[in-house]
Amino acid sequence: MESPSKRVDIVPAKRRALILEHLRINGAASIQELADTIGGSQSTVRRDLEDLVEKGYLERTHGGAHLLQPMRATFEREMTVNAELQHAEKVAIGREAAQRLSARDSVIFDSSSTVMEAVRAAAERDLPLTVVTNSLQIADFAADIKSWRIILPGGTVRPGYRHLAGEPGESFIRTLHADICMTGASAVTGTLLTETALEVASLKRAMIASARRTILLVDGSKFTAPGFCTLCDISEIDEVITDDSASKEALALLRSEECLVTVASTRASISAA
Repeated sequence: MESPSKRVDIVPAKRRALILEHLRINGAASIQELADTIGGSQSTVRRDLEDLVEKGYLERTHGGAHLLQPMRATFEREMTVNAELQHAEKVAIGREAAQRLSARDSVIFDSSSTVMEAVRAAAERDLPLTVVTNSLQIADFAADIKSWRIILPGGTVRPGYRHLAGEPGESFIRTLHADICMTGASAVTGTLLTETALEVASLKRAMIASARRTILLVDGSKFTAPGFCTLCDISEIDEVITDDSASKEALALLRSEECLVTVASTRASISAA
């Protein structure tokens, strides 16, 4: 008999992120173990597992589940779930990235969840900025910041994702000469940056080419097998900001290529929350 006192009201995306994090750390888990982890019922866990299996995150086992490793090269995390994964790490990276901005900078923000945290941190600094973004989420958040000028490049909204891609936005981005670009990547493999979708990679390449300086924001989980298509080589990136969960070997390789690497402390972001 499940104890009602153990149950908590957590939004589905947060629950599913907690399940994925538990499986990432432990490899596999029973339904009861996952129920204890999220503080919910076994029936809730079963529904969450069914959803995660259907979307390609997991494979069910007898009485539980385990992560699919490696995931398909074209696999894209659901936006709401992705925003909750490695959240403390993303906040730490975002706070560090926001310190790179100065008053009256023109900055291109891509639509990654880690860049979203940089936008939140930049808003706290109250700097006058010209912001170009393909993210509808960032544009909606930034619309109320009176000191920011927000420019949306146009394009097509990809089903299930709150961002723009393709034309006319890509051609417009290529006409710009911004001070800074802040972008994420699906994976960093050695010195190669990759994405899971062709149109996303193409737009990000335009963003990188249109900025005098590009900063890559990736949490430690992104140092993994490559995604479907090449974004660029690390030589096109001026600085990588990651967190202290990234492997020392991966960071040493980037530094050997004369790339500036900054490691944000997760503990600092937790204490600031």
